[in-house]
Amino acid sequence: MYAVDMYRRVFSVTALALLPALLLAQNPKKYVASAHVVSQVRRAAWANDLPAAEKALADYRAQHPELTPDLVEAISWAGRGASFVKNWEKAELYAKQAFDGSQKLLENRKLDDDKSVPIALGAAIEVLAAVKDARGDRAGALEFLNEQHERYKGTSIETRIQKNILLLSLEGKPAPAIAMERWIGEKPKALAELKGKVVLLFFWAHWCGDCKAEMPVLARIQQDFGGKGLTIVGPTQLYGYIDHGKDATPDQEMAYLQNEYQKQHPIPAWMRVPVSQENFLKFGVSTTPTLMLVDRRGIVRLYHPGNLSYEELAAKIAPLLEPRT
Repeated sequence: MYAVDMYRRVFSVTALALLPALLLAQNPKKYVASAHVVSQVRRAAWANDLPAAEKALADYRAQHPELTPDLVEAISWAGRGASFVKNWEKAELYAKQAFDGSQKLLENRKLDDDKSVPIALGAAIEVLAAVKDARGDRAGALEFLNEQHERYKGTSIETRIQKNILLLSLEGKPAPAIAMERWIGEKPKALAELKGKVVLLFFWAHWCGDCKAEMPVLARIQQDFGGKGLTIVGPTQLYGYIDHGKDATPDQEMAYLQNEYQKQHPIPAWMRVPVSQENFLKFGVSTTPTLMLVDRRGIVRLYHPGNLSYEELAAKIAPLLEPRT
């Protein structure tokens, strides 16, 4: 199973349960504190409170200076927090520390041996590229991202790096082809066959709550624009498990999507669903949902990891459906 999928499942477990029992028995306070600093810095980063993130990190490092996976993850969150408030000097400082710390740890382990190092390294790469782009060096940012993509191909951070490459380069370019290995319901049309239509691609996952929350938005979009030349395509992939995290073969997971899943979360007839991991790798779908809008000529006009409101989507779609002159 692709490693990033495993980490999605792990996040639903408490941090304490992830810690090796032997290490907890040897020094429980140390390892609980280690997990706690990650959550502290992460919360402060999302709250755009960089001083609080820095204080939590500094307090922890004063007591625990040794390099650990949790420490580099916390440092990477400080870098992300600095990037959220556009403090590019500190973003670069922390991202470089997280990048170098991850490389040091990787001298004695594989990238996907635990969850913290890939989180830290992926974030560090993302922020270091963002720093270059913010300073006007988009070419340098893309060169760096492409180097890292080649270096970490086949690992859990490949799609995250690809996402950042596409965020800087995909809009205004022809949309890549969609793979059609499997599908749910009627066979989807290739993007080349849909030229003349505006196409909204909705990359989703069956375990993803944010994807389910986006479906009413898409239903309204379909109702308002489906008769005016908009087609919605919903690529997904197989994850190796089904409801309640039960392991599943590809055939079992497909059967689940076509039957049990449909009973709880019906896939609408107006959304064709290609099923392929290749699409998620190619389109950098490390965030679900990811939304992509393609105009009548097959040119990408929007690439957006994450949810969008009806108003945000409608404002992007409506101009593309205006009569051609």
